[in-house]
Amino acid sequence: MHVPPDDAPAHQGIAPHRCGECCTTMRGVAARRNGVSVLEDIDLHLHCGELTAVIGENGAGKTTLVKCLLGEMPHSGEVHFLDAARRRKDSPVIGYVPQHNSFDKDAPVSVLDLFAASLSARPACLGVSAPVRQAALAGLQRTSAGQLIDRKVGSLSGGELQRVLLGLALTPVPNILVLDEPMSGVDHRGREQFYGLLSKLRREYDLAVLLVSHDLATLARFADRMVFLDRRIVCEGTPSQVLHDPRVREAFSLHSLS
Repeated sequence: MHVPPDDAPAHQGIAPHRCGECCTTMRGVAARRNGVSVLEDIDLHLHCGELTAVIGENGAGKTTLVKCLLGEMPHSGEVHFLDAARRRKDSPVIGYVPQHNSFDKDAPVSVLDLFAASLSARPACLGVSAPVRQAALAGLQRTSAGQLIDRKVGSLSGGELQRVLLGLALTPVPNILVLDEPMSGVDHRGREQFYGLLSKLRREYDLAVLLVSHDLATLARFADRMVFLDRRIVCEGTPSQVLHDPRVREAFSLHSLS
């Protein structure tokens, strides 16, 4: 993997577009599982219009961090959101894209069924209303996946499925978009297209994006900030700064790469 030079510019097109007022803050966040500490003293700020990438070895606490942010895991410390009007809110809208391989592609449902289950209390087997179909189509069009609305989920490629799940996470448009290893099982071309789309969407909607991934080479090009996690935040900064940190180079064997 090519590590960018120390003076490499940040990914272009972000800073001029973000309002700079919205911020999600994790302060002193810690979590335990079966009595064992899995996350310690996390202080993290997620700003609108920025893509923050979280990297770390297996077992470093990356998914636990995501679950704490989503409110799906008990934790100590504070998590709060400040909107553009400088109002503190405890319940921002969060869009979530899970790992590709955690989704049951054998389920006998269509893409429209997925959206209907999220957007309406009416069982999809009773039919999908025109407003729900319209909302689903609008969400899919945000990710250039409108043509997939009537496809069966099991027939989608890995890249197509991730576009569908991203469109679902953007319906309605959230304050924060969280993605946990979204490109697992997707080929290089598909990853490039997905991250390019994600970069475009964060500018258009001024999203704060938290992305967990092992894809260091791609993250070096698309992320604004990078966080190296090992139960606690070991280091953070621009991708160039983090990937040149000796602790990161040792963990990922970057010392042997140019």
